[in-house]
Amino acid sequence: MFTLPVILVSLFTILGLPIRLASMGKKKSKQQAASTNERTIAENRKARHEYNVLDALECGIVLVGSEVKSLRGGTVALSEAYAKVRGGEVWLINCDIPEYLEANRLNHKPKRDRKLLMHRREIQRFAMRAYEKGLTLVPLKMYFKEGKAKVLLGLCKGKQEFDKRAAKKKAESDRGLRLSLMHRQRK
Repeated sequence: MFTLPVILVSLFTILGLPIRLASMGKKKSKQQAASTNERTIAENRKARHEYNVLDALECGIVLVGSEVKSLRGGTVALSEAYAKVRGGEVWLINCDIPEYLEANRLNHKPKRDRKLLMHRREIQRFAMRAYEKGLTLVPLKMYFKEGKAKVLLGLCKGKQEFDKRAAKKKAESDRGLRLSLMHRQRK
């Protein structure tokens, strides 16, 4: 036996009418599709231009209260930041989180070193690999996930100037191909 929705769908397809079911809602944005509990604070777009990202790892970060309030305002500079292994721990260096104005005396230092939270085996596998091979640990993105501040740390190798030019040339040619395909589809 057929149910009413199945009969309606088959009837609409036979008649060539568009089907719009209640379950067919609006499309989710890229950020909503990735994770509903994730809110991006800052992204280091300069890192993708300056480095080839070989591997990435999500890790937590130790913050004080005024830093969290400042991050919720969306103000952080990751462009000059990097991570370093010191004493078996990974530290985020040169990350600029500006002072929170309402914190008064209890404010933090904007460019202080911040400890990154990683398991010991992750430090050995990920960070020590960077130290041995001469690679760099670069923060790619900072975001809140389920109410906790997280950093996406990338294991990166620096690009040479000719690599940057080649990447830019490839991006321009890809954009030209997409545009020509769009014009062709419209006609």
